[in-house]
Amino acid sequence: MNSVPRTVGRARRIAMNVFAVFLTSSAICASSQELKVVLSGNQEIPPVATSASGTGTITVNADRSVIGNATITGMSVTVAHLHEGAAGTSGPIIIPLIRTADNVWSVPSGARLTDAQYESYKAGNLYFNIHSEAHRSGEIRGQIKP
Repeated sequence: MNSVPRTVGRARRIAMNVFAVFLTSSAICASSQELKVVLSGNQEIPPVATSASGTGTITVNADRSVIGNATITGMSVTVAHLHEGAAGTSGPIIIPLIRTADNVWSVPSGARLTDAQYESYKAGNLYFNIHSEAHRSGEIRGQIKP
């Protein structure tokens, strides 16, 4: 008879632990969202007249890990980066992107934002910047706006 209450108590504890894991997982999933970004020359500082364009996607997870890429058309890319800086300003490189396919530049595996960079991300102060030989400081740019 004593084993029945113990079994019920144990089952209740297991159920509560499973529910806690579910809530934690839901919070982590809810905080990460894939964002779409349009890249153009008119977002550069100063603006660049170019026919080049691009689209990017980026996901920043609750653990500050970053996944994303930019697909570029109309230009020959020399380097590509994620920078920290508000719209209308230039800022430092925080993540160099790597070429993963023709016209596709991606965030390298294992990339992670610092706490300060994560706050900048949440404030809309990160951007893609794509460079070319003709425009060494950047030909197209796309502000990341969560």
